[in-house]
Amino acid sequence: MILAIDFGTSNTVVARWNPVTQQAETLNIPGLSIQQSLNPTLIPSLVYVEDASRGQVIVGQQVRDRGLDLKNNPRFFRSFKRGIGANIQGFLPELDQQTVTFEQVGQWFLTQVISQLTSQQGGLESLVLTVPVDSFEIYRHWLLKVCQALPVEQVRMLDEPTAAALGYGMADREILLVIDFGGGTLDLSLVQLDKNLQATQNPLGFILKWGNKSLAEDSKQKVKTARVLAKSGQNLGGTDIDNWLVDYFAKTQGLVVSPLTIRLAERLKIQLSTQTQASEVYFNDETFESYELEINRETLETILQEHSFFELLDESMMTLLQQARRQGIEASDINAVLLVGGTVQLPVVQKWVQQYFEPEKIRSERPFEAIAQGALHLAQGIELKDFLYHSYGVRYWDRRHNRHNWHPIIRAGQAYPMGQPVELVLGASIESQPSIELIMGELGSDTGSTEVYFDGDRLITRRLDSEKTSVKPLNEKDGARTIAHLTPLGYPGSDRIKVFFQIDSERFLRITVEDLLTAETLMENQLVAQLS
Repeated sequence: MILAIDFGTSNTVVARWNPVTQQAETLNIPGLSIQQSLNPTLIPSLVYVEDASRGQVIVGQQVRDRGLDLKNNPRFFRSFKRGIGANIQGFLPELDQQTVTFEQVGQWFLTQVISQLTSQQGGLESLVLTVPVDSFEIYRHWLLKVCQALPVEQVRMLDEPTAAALGYGMADREILLVIDFGGGTLDLSLVQLDKNLQATQNPLGFILKWGNKSLAEDSKQKVKTARVLAKSGQNLGGTDIDNWLVDYFAKTQGLVVSPLTIRLAERLKIQLSTQTQASEVYFNDETFESYELEINRETLETILQEHSFFELLDESMMTLLQQARRQGIEASDINAVLLVGGTVQLPVVQKWVQQYFEPEKIRSERPFEAIAQGALHLAQGIELKDFLYHSYGVRYWDRRHNRHNWHPIIRAGQAYPMGQPVELVLGASIESQPSIELIMGELGSDTGSTEVYFDGDRLITRRLDSEKTSVKPLNEKDGARTIAHLTPLGYPGSDRIKVFFQIDSERFLRITVEDLLTAETLMENQLVAQLS
């Protein structure tokens, strides 16, 4: 059996490849999926920890059915995907004598879902997992760790926007823009599909786990190539809107912020996707508390404007279009715009998209299923050629500002594997220098960063403006900084070593170091890190 999982901040979708019909189909999983007429194929991304020491958890719709999401309980987790790999500001809960991280909660959730799927579907041969396009490397390594413990022979990973393009069946269009706006992230990806390209021997997608059997050998279809031309994103999603609605009602009606009121706010938001006016009434027969909440689309739009919602959307769109123009692609050249994720159902979001593109180009009929079903095409002979989303550089001492700074060596947008390596020449800085150190890092956006913190029991993200470039060091551990031991010792005034930077087909950054004085190779094809 071949499965694909779109692990989302608010909801998760599982799709299966039906070998009889040769089509992708979304699974409704009893106990995990929402058992309502509206979106019954969604699995709420919720976890309730019964025993942390034993890993006993309740996930999905079962959490809501038992009312475990309605109280301020440290054992209940929601929106935990956005906390994976983030520098959390605040206290993580300690349950059953152990600190519970969001990485652990995410692992429990995926493991439980896959375990139940395996028992119901009768074994699992291949799994494709989708990830946000704006993921830092630590998220990928976390997913790799999770997959190694799964009873699955083959596990691969695919960008969510690329999967959506495939899921909408738009392979006959040349240039597509995918706007993936879910519970936790906004991801924009400009994708080019070329059905005339021939098969190659490169691996399909990004391999997390691989058995002895190649899925490419089983496919009777021609191998197609999906190329990502431009990317941009924001740590912004439907969860933020839910929190803003709760804050609005707390300010105007004195509403108490709690998991219950957040859930009511989410229901109001969903109603406004199809109605101009929304209302929710709740009465607790134990505490005799009652809530009567009403809101219309105009008020929602005002709340969004107060939180610079549309400015953030415009920033992402302009970044993407600027990347496209560097390749000679204008907005008018985009053949179709595909909307996925729950937040794209809001009319204000669709209205915002129409400011940039003609209505006839915009498709929004498959907001939930497109990603998971599209990911299944990865197992049916579609090869991906992607580029690096982040820039990578080396640290140096900035004498002008009297502080360390970063010099880019590999720019965002570099395709991999690289044809020619990037060269860097270094010399000694002091007399009788025994070695040369070099710290390499992943460079984020220099327009700001995102802070993840707790507000009571809510996990909140906030954008921080900064003139400094956010960086994730790749080799700052003890011993990893030294790239050359100098024999004889080095002296200032002349070039001493040449460093070659190369990215292979699996997105590994490798370096080769040559001693210019002795003509010796001090380090050859040394692995530094896996890049985003």
